[in-house]
Amino acid sequence: MIAENIALPKLLGLYETHLTVADLQTSTDFYRDVVGLEPAASFEERKVAFLWVDDRKTGMLGLWETGTGPLRMRLHIAFRMTAAGVLQAPALLKGKGVEPLGFTGEPATEPVVLGWMPALSIYFKDPDGHSIEFISILDDTPDRSFGVRPFSEWQAKA
Repeated sequence: MIAENIALPKLLGLYETHLTVADLQTSTDFYRDVVGLEPAASFEERKVAFLWVDDRKTGMLGLWETGTGPLRMRLHIAFRMTAAGVLQAPALLKGKGVEPLGFTGEPATEPVVLGWMPALSIYFKDPDGHSIEFISILDDTPDRSFGVRPFSEWQAKA
């Protein structure tokens, strides 16, 4: 099932982790005021908040109010990778028998861009159903209005 001779691009480190929380505001305040993380963005309609760890290229913590996570999330881990690596990942994952996924869990043939960061991302699930992401922070100007759309659309807007 897994083609062991296909090597994925090198991981650069752990970029983000996500926690399910009982009360989004209480947890956001805690991680800001007690832990010292910097608020990055919050999306009230999705009941999610993101906080930077050091800066936007170093790491991020996502807080999801119970029952609101994407991909029917159990746990989520994002590994930093070069942009070239993220762009190669869909084909390489397919070659290993793993389905590349978009932001909401749909099959994907290319990475998506999260405009508010902006970041290039591709998702997939591990054997236990955990959400795994390969991510590369782009040097482009953030564009929250872009939302989350395919990389080809991000390129077309430039």
